[in-house]
Amino acid sequence: MPKATYMYWQKRFDRENPDKEIEEKILEIRELHKDYGYRRMLGELRNQGYVINKKKVQRIMQKLGLQVTSFTRRSRKYSSYKGKVGTVAPNRIRRRFNTHIPHQKITTDTTEFKYYEVDVKGHMTMHKLY
Repeated sequence: MPKATYMYWQKRFDRENPDKEIEEKILEIRELHKDYGYRRMLGELRNQGYVINKKKVQRIMQKLGLQVTSFTRRSRKYSSYKGKVGTVAPNRIRRRFNTHIPHQKITTDTTEFKYYEVDVKGHMTMHKLY
């Protein structure tokens, strides 16, 4: 080990933690809000008057072992639901989709085909077939 490195760490060894106050504040906030990640923690610290970088908050929380796992992408269960997509077409041919007979389902399929035509000038026009 180089002497310079040894002396550098020797000098730093007795120095007290400059982030002690912030660490205590983070632990205090954590007591009240168990589900706060570093972003919410940063917002709460800033609300209380601290001027601090988000990376520092993240680093301190990692050091203290306070990372939240309940909101990570891996912890959430997969859901393919994308909400109500599209619109329900009007029943123009007056098909009866409900029945009084139990366990019988009447279904329909509407498929849309798109095709393009190129005119003499080379312009494309799109057409839809239902």
